[in-house]
Amino acid sequence: MRTISKRTQYGLRAMLALGRRYRAGPVMIASLAEEESIPVKFLEAILLDMKGRGLLISKLGRKGGYQLSRPPSALTVGSIIRILEGPLAPIPCASETAYRACDDCKDVETCATRIIMRRVRDSISEVLDKTTLAELIRQSDAARDGLNDPRFLSYQI
Repeated sequence: MRTISKRTQYGLRAMLALGRRYRAGPVMIASLAEEESIPVKFLEAILLDMKGRGLLISKLGRKGGYQLSRPPSALTVGSIIRILEGPLAPIPCASETAYRACDDCKDVETCATRIIMRRVRDSISEVLDKTTLAELIRQSDAARDGLNDPRFLSYQI
């Protein structure tokens, strides 16, 4: 199975940090990069891409920086990963958003590999598309605070 790239790992970390600061105003790239241990130039490219895709807004000037374009509860982890990484499917013929038939496939409808990879894609999508940035922040904070009890992982802000 493929793993997510450093770009996606950094992008998720940046989005989580910005989500924790939602409504606190823009965050400067330099401070975000330092706090999250992300190379500044790499982070600049990631944030610019996410701004271009509508996930972030930016403000120029001394009090400028980046912030989420909408509440963390309105952003799913699946949408963030698709922007940073591309389709969720492990192979192109199993993708919903970037379907491409395999060169050597004789019958796409009966292909056993495609059938199981569609199930894998559907399972991945089920988790990532139902998990909002707000929920991931709550789960991460609860885990950090030692509150791994399921009662603490699903409360609403």
